[in-house]
Amino acid sequence: MSQLIEHRSRKAARILDSTRELVLDHGIRKLTVAEIAKAAGVGKGTVYLYWAAKEDLIVGLFAREALSLLDTVTEHLAADHAAVAPRRLAPLLLSTGRKIALVDRLSVGDFDLLRHLAQQSGARELFVETMPGALCEAVMPILHRHGLLRDDRPLPDQSYIMHALLSGFGAAMSEPGSAPRSEGDTDEILADSVARLLEPDTPPSTSAVTSAAEEVAAVMRRTAQAVQDLIERTQVTGA
Repeated sequence: MSQLIEHRSRKAARILDSTRELVLDHGIRKLTVAEIAKAAGVGKGTVYLYWAAKEDLIVGLFAREALSLLDTVTEHLAADHAAVAPRRLAPLLLSTGRKIALVDRLSVGDFDLLRHLAQQSGARELFVETMPGALCEAVMPILHRHGLLRDDRPLPDQSYIMHALLSGFGAAMSEPGSAPRSEGDTDEILADSVARLLEPDTPPSTSAVTSAAEEVAAVMRRTAQAVQDLIERTQVTGA
């Protein structure tokens, strides 16, 4: 699904790639379509062939980034059901999000980008659905139902713990000089924290793990479909 735009037009993909680099370099506040077109090696009119306005382009870019995150997590779960265990799922979500730079900027509070997405019609719901808190709210009940979470703490508290750990580790890793020796160390520390706070003393059965992985993957696919629909809506029909 994440290759839809690229299949339709290499130019559209190049425009998105150039927009991404410009946003990462100096944000969106003063970003112009002319600057995007120049970076992509196309005319301004070509940009408007695919997106009616800069705002639609930014939303489409975020949608592509979010779709990449969801696809990556779904593929991991399909290849290895045990990756759904909280101690493994948390580092997977964190590391995948950090590799997708635009999503990483959101997770650590790029306020211009946050405000832009929150104000755009059609993007608000997607923005909410793909943030760590919403993913935790969608996934944690599945883990709880299949015995992958301890049962001595209310589910809302457990969802909050997972959200807080993901957000806190993400923010800490973005501060110069504050991260451990390597990303692997960060993953290990996060995994240990999640296991101590959220996982039961008795490991769940293999069948429970498989069922949980399949359900979580289904949630990711449904969210990805919503993202894909937004990509369709933000591009000019027939481009």
